[in-house]
Order: sequence, then C-alpha cells, then structure tokens
Amino acid sequence: MAEFSWPDVLHALVRGDDINRDLAKAAMAEIMGGRATEAQIAGFVVALRAKGETAEEMTGLVDAMHEAAVTVDIGEPVVDSVGTGGDRAGTFNISTTAAFIAAGAGAKVAKHGNRAASSTTGSADLLEGLGFDLELPPEATVRMVREVGFGFFFAPRYHPAMRYAAPVRSQLGVRTV
Repeated sequence: MAEFSWPDVLHALVRGDDINRDLAKAAMAEIMGGRATEAQIAGFVVALRAKGETAEEMTGLVDAMHEAAVTVDIGEPVVDSVGTGGDRAGTFNISTTAAFIAAGAGAKVAKHGNRAASSTTGSADLLEGLGFDLELPPEATVRMVREVGFGFFFAPRYHPAMRYAAPVRSQLGVRTV
C-alpha cells in the first residue's frame, strides 16, 4: 500500500471515487490513533457520507475499530442489540427495550451503546437512570452476561479511541460513519 495521505484520500472522496478497504482502514487508524486533525476527521466523514459509503469502505473502518477496541470473551454465543443513534428522528430507545425482552426470553445479551446522540435518551442514559454502573470493568460485565443474561458495554469504555472522532461527529450535526 502506498504511504497514507489525507489530501489524496479527501480528493478521491470529493471526486466521488470509492476508496479500498486498506485505505479506509488506514484513515480510521489515523483517526483512532489521534494523528488526524479535527478538520481531517470532519472532511473525511462528511466526504464519505456525501459520496455514499461502500461495503468495502465500511469493512476497512470496522477493521481499524476492531484493532483499537477493548475486547472481551464471553465464552458463549450472545446477542448484541445496538441502536442506530444519531438519526435525528427523536425516536424511542427501542434497542434497550429489545435487549431486555431478548434477555427475558433466555438469550444472553451483550448490549452495546452510548449516551443519546439525537434522541432524549440513549441506552447509557436509560440504563444509568435504572442504576446501572456504566464504568464496570469488562470482567464484571462479562460475569453479568454469563450469570444473569444481560450486560451493558458502554461504548467509550470499549472504544476509547473514538474519543478523537466523537466530538467532531457531534458538532457536525449530520449523520456520519
């Protein structure tokens, strides 16, 4: 792969060209590594959104996020119901309700989520209001899933590198990756 260059990536996206998986992964790695400026992050996510994200680009972004994430091993199959967040529709938080229903029906649920992005209540807000400790260490949350069938994985704890992108995405006010 050629050396990564923000101008090259941004020019390609502005032209409407798709970027390959490796380039998308490299861009996200720059963001998650704290090596991208706020302007580069904003330009990237808006240009990608305006062009329309491809499956290959999304896969590259996911690859970089997985590499930067705090991972856990629950040791058995689980369900993760995560909301879309940021849809600006002000909709009801259905993903957390669905997670409770699934857990009540016997599924092991590893609920992943964050605070509200565009609605009044994100999964974290709702669960915190119910008394959940959002800062539980990973091993305690894994134990909850195993023992009671439900655990909440607070996004900032498991994706700490998103701290570089989250404020920019929030300020933009448009839905992005």
